[in-house]
Amino acid sequence: MVLKEASANLVVWLLCTWIPTLLADEAVNLPAPPDLSVHSTNMKHILTWSPVTVPGETVNYSVEYQGEYERYYTSSIWIPSSWCSSISIPECNVTDDITATVAYNFRVKATLGTQSSSWSTLKELFNRNSTVLTSPRMKISKDGYHLIVEFEDMGPYFEFNVTYWKKSPKSQKELYKIVREGGSLVHLETMEAGAEYCVKAQTVVEVIERSSAFSQVECIRAQDESSLLTIILVSSAVFILFLVGLPLFIWKMSQLLRYSCCPVVVLPDTLKITDSPQKLISCRKEDIEPCDIVARVIYPEELFRSWIQEAL
Repeated sequence: MVLKEASANLVVWLLCTWIPTLLADEAVNLPAPPDLSVHSTNMKHILTWSPVTVPGETVNYSVEYQGEYERYYTSSIWIPSSWCSSISIPECNVTDDITATVAYNFRVKATLGTQSSSWSTLKELFNRNSTVLTSPRMKISKDGYHLIVEFEDMGPYFEFNVTYWKKSPKSQKELYKIVREGGSLVHLETMEAGAEYCVKAQTVVEVIERSSAFSQVECIRAQDESSLLTIILVSSAVFILFLVGLPLFIWKMSQLLRYSCCPVVVLPDTLKITDSPQKLISCRKEDIEPCDIVARVIYPEELFRSWIQEAL
């Protein structure tokens, strides 16, 4: 009886101990990230995978890679990716990790706290020579009679094969030029007056020995000589008028300011002294007073008339 009771207690203890542990292990067991693939465009390589979801938790990922050298000469070691250790998004830019035109393998694992999944690897090895090359974005312009082209900067591996020609009903001789890098203006040709020139280009990546399709043809017309001569003549005439008119305008304005702010007042004839000082001194008082009265009466009218004459 005692043995049966002891056995029953042991079974209950084992069940109470193991079942929570098994349930806990099942709850935190992370699956390996599925669907690994590399998407590559213009030598930019992005590794993607399907996310591992745990309700209410954030799962992180770590990425490692293996090149041909590591696979065959260093006991198949794996190297952590430069930018993708404990990231929370299901993608990784592995462009900096791929430095040679050989087959690369990648693997990804999920982590949650102290728990980690198994590694998931690519189904097929990736080689950067399979990247998709697009036609370059270019802008053509003219500087006087100079044909100018500019390409976007696509990275250190890219060159641009440019084809250009002058449109002509008789013949169109194509010319070629290699532009070593993007992001700067490049002179292609000195254009003939009134002629139309066309340009197309393709990207070239020598490290993988591949090139893209040609871009759409873009054309531009050089300025006609007659219109250029007209512009020069009009500009010269305007400049000459400016040189002549500016001093005249300044002189006229100075005259207006002078007569407005500092007018010249002319003494009226009635106030001018025509006799000698001795005669004025000998003048009797009764003779001076009428003169003074006449001067006071006449002065405003004469002064006003003199101002009018000066203004005119």
